[in-house]
Amino acid sequence: MAYDGVTKQLVLFGGYDSNTWLDDTWTWNGQTWTQANPATSPPARDFSSLAYDGASGQLLLFGGQGQGGVNLDDSWSWTGTDWTKLSPSASPPGRSNGDLAYDSSIGELVLFGGGGDAGYLNDTWTWNGSMWNQVDGSGCTTACASSPPARVGATMAFDASTNQLVLFGGEGWTVPSLNDTWTWDGTSWTLTTPAASPLGRNDAGMGYDAATGQLVLFGGYNNTALGDTWTWDGTTWTQASPSTSPPPSSPRR
Repeated sequence: MAYDGVTKQLVLFGGYDSNTWLDDTWTWNGQTWTQANPATSPPARDFSSLAYDGASGQLLLFGGQGQGGVNLDDSWSWTGTDWTKLSPSASPPGRSNGDLAYDSSIGELVLFGGGGDAGYLNDTWTWNGSMWNQVDGSGCTTACASSPPARVGATMAFDASTNQLVLFGGEGWTVPSLNDTWTWDGTSWTLTTPAASPLGRNDAGMGYDAATGQLVLFGGYNNTALGDTWTWDGTTWTQASPSTSPPPSSPRR
């Protein structure tokens, strides 16, 4: 699910329910859910990546896990009424549960990691509105040592206060619940060393709170569903103590 800046609606696509992969599209206008009836639709899938590209005005869908657990590598855009399959000259390898977020500082979407056919991934790709480009800041064309370690189910969001993407946690290949924090400055990844960090987790929810100028992290999974709330101020994590809170959950699942 992601916000469409053109139609001013949230758009929800696909998922998994009772042994069935879904291909339905729904919109939320602030009060009501409406099922869309596009003439064309991406194949059914779960764990896809969906984000709004502010530069091109596109809502971009990439990959996911299709019928039979196949990792998909297709790119689709949402016009507000219909889906259009895109045909970029190059595409990231198929994957599920990767992270896709818009980087306002460079005006491009950034895709990181996920689960591929050969295991977990740690490659970084940018989308410029028409083309995918693999990048990592050092010119290499494969998953590089300067990138965060391979993972699925990480949480990534743009911090407008620092003009950086922030990536937290996820499930590693050998470490089930990671708690590392990385920042992307438009060209390269940097591992941060905050004074405090949330417990390692995957499939948490994270978004930018413009009112406080902080990122807010909630929940996730570490052997059990979590219900804690943390804020990121650009240098460290601080656990919040709200008087009321959602029940423990994994928002990305």
